[in-house]
Amino acid sequence: MNLTKMWVKMAVAALAVVAVSASGARAAEKLRIGTEGAYPPFNMVDSKGELQGFDVDISKALCAKMKAQCTFVKQDWDGMIPALNKRKFDAVVASMSITEERKKAVDFSERYYTNKLQFIGKKGVPLDISADGLKGKTVGAQRATISGQWLEKNRPGADIKLYDTQENAYLDLGAGRLTAILADAFVNYEWLKSDAGKDYEFKGKPVFDGDLIGIAVRKGDPLRGKLNAAIKEIVADGTYAKINAKYFPFPIY
Repeated sequence: MNLTKMWVKMAVAALAVVAVSASGARAAEKLRIGTEGAYPPFNMVDSKGELQGFDVDISKALCAKMKAQCTFVKQDWDGMIPALNKRKFDAVVASMSITEERKKAVDFSERYYTNKLQFIGKKGVPLDISADGLKGKTVGAQRATISGQWLEKNRPGADIKLYDTQENAYLDLGAGRLTAILADAFVNYEWLKSDAGKDYEFKGKPVFDGDLIGIAVRKGDPLRGKLNAAIKEIVADGTYAKINAKYFPFPIY
């Protein structure tokens, strides 16, 4: 009888070790998140060289829900999808719009926020943002974004200049080399609050609304399902609302 009890205890102990090991393995799952670091307030680099912003905070919240250990990889926007597919990182959390063209190369999570496109230009200077009104005027946007694509399709008469980063587009607007910029309204909103943007304003109503922003993963990666579940969790438990309030006085989900 004593021998039997001893074997039972040993079996229970062994099962406990296996359970702890399995739990540790789940907790130790490692994910690499790709982001740009040049798109405030969604992703940017602080004075210490650390990646910060809405995208980064959302990523950390999702990783906590998935019990994953996440690290961040800074990547130029133009090369984001190729770098993902070359396994430089496992997911892109960089304010990437869900488009049919991109869905040919990657899978997307459900949205984690919704955006719109809106022009900005010099304060007090009337600007007709129609196709005829922008004909011959120099308008900027970031390269490989829906803003740039929208301009090329809908404002072909404008002199369109595309930039490697949104920050460089703002520099040219501030220097007087652009009449207007078309970009995500929330990114423009952040810049207009800055010292550099104080003499500029929104021009006209948004030209494209309902832009869904998702997390890109490689085709067929089961990580997509885990991210979708985690997005639902952070929205339901109030984590998302706290992060939202840190950056915007209005909801963006």
